[in-house]
Amino acid sequence: MQTFDNAAAGSIVLSIADRIIENRAYLSEIDGKIGDGDHGVNMAKGFGIAAERLKDKPASLADALDALGTALMTEIGGSMGPLYGVMFTEFAGKLQGIDAVDAGAYSRMLHAGLEGIQSIGSAKVGDKTMLDTLVPAVEAFDAAHAQGASFGDALQRLVEAAETGRDTTLNLVAKIGRASRLGERSLGVLDAGATSCALILKELSLGARTRLR
Repeated sequence: MQTFDNAAAGSIVLSIADRIIENRAYLSEIDGKIGDGDHGVNMAKGFGIAAERLKDKPASLADALDALGTALMTEIGGSMGPLYGVMFTEFAGKLQGIDAVDAGAYSRMLHAGLEGIQSIGSAKVGDKTMLDTLVPAVEAFDAAHAQGASFGDALQRLVEAAETGRDTTLNLVAKIGRASRLGERSLGVLDAGATSCALILKELSLGARTRLR
């Protein structure tokens, strides 16, 4: 059975922060078409603060995710700080006390994060939000695992489903948040939250995949 070492995987969070910071301008550009235009700036700020706190301090993946979630909830405004903050703190909670993370633990982590987001928001799949990325990604991972795929293969299917889900937002009308006021004019633009969520899930899952043994 494939697993990865929780204690040695905290640097995955630094890699996630790097991807968000690299894509700061892109995420804000997307957001500017139908939203406030500050998604990339706010996300880069929060992830950058977390990275500074974690830099040169060995941490488990659970502890690093908790630090990231706390930074996002306390340091950035708007809706995405609380949403991503609760997702990461819920991720962390499911990994605390686990030495070797297997596919079952990873699935429980994903579900906890999803449920955390759903507990503080009313969005659902099809509303042109981050859930259009997260829900199909979780479902793809679970389906692959249930079908007997290896942990590594299930992670790859998660990434593919996340990116496909992100791309579906091009053809959706926003029903939540500021973009919802644009109605049909929100068509043809990727949702910024769905896009950042795909980046996060890819980096998290690739980081786990490269550590499997």
